[in-house]
Amino acid sequence: MASLKDVQNKIAAVKKTKQITKAMNMVATSRLRGAQANMDGFRPYAGKFSEVLGSLAQKAGEEASPLLVPREGVKNIHVVLCTSDRGLCGGFNVNLIEKTQTFLDEKTDEDIHVTFSCFGKKGRDWIRKNKWVVEDEYIGIVGTKFGFNVASTAGRKLVEGYLNDSYDEVYIVYAEFISMARQIPTLKQLLPIPPIETFEEGSDTEENTFMAEHICEPSPEALLGELLPKSIYVQLHSGLLETSTSEHAARMAAMDNATNACNDMIENLTLAFNKARQAAITAELMDIVGGAEALKG
Repeated sequence: MASLKDVQNKIAAVKKTKQITKAMNMVATSRLRGAQANMDGFRPYAGKFSEVLGSLAQKAGEEASPLLVPREGVKNIHVVLCTSDRGLCGGFNVNLIEKTQTFLDEKTDEDIHVTFSCFGKKGRDWIRKNKWVVEDEYIGIVGTKFGFNVASTAGRKLVEGYLNDSYDEVYIVYAEFISMARQIPTLKQLLPIPPIETFEEGSDTEENTFMAEHICEPSPEALLGELLPKSIYVQLHSGLLETSTSEHAARMAAMDNATNACNDMIENLTLAFNKARQAAITAELMDIVGGAEALKG
């Protein structure tokens, strides 16, 4: 059995750990409010942008822009992986990496060259560990306040790479924020821009049952030349906002679980300390009683 001093030291160490986890939980909660507000404010814009773009693309057709035309014989794939810069957020980064690994496993049978752009240290370190090519890395962005210029800068490079035939397809892997307890790793194709989903008449789906008609000035083709690259920036920015919010939610939940685990450990160690102290007191009493009996004899 551990000595009383050892148990006391363990209790003190767990209490200090509890203070750290509780403080990190409070920080994550504070940052989550701002990140979630930014995400909720951008979602309607991204949804309406996608709706208008889909309407214009249907009018103009695939010939309006090379960003709409799928490539024959895909050989070069570029993946934008969004992870966090720091750990202590449960399985957040592991789930995103597993989603990316599953996608890569599906492409291993084909003669495809894969390159990466990374948002976050965790994803970058994993890619380097597996000796894949990292063309661009953006550190210290996810989990902090950032502007639309970050997505526009990264998106401009992706569009240029696609138009220069450096990439045949471009994908983004990010964490979609569903609720405080649920963040889903999501894989989305950025380039070529996939067709907007529409629903046929008689569909059971209540939302988006028809595509709104838009009057275009100038022509749909001219508008698509401006809007299609911006749609890449919008999707990148939306993915970064979703990932940032999901990171804070995952860290808040992980630190809350760690704090609860510390409470359980303190309770168990306190019980062990009381048992050890009671055993020591009983042993001392037995020694005193035994000595008194020996003197009487």
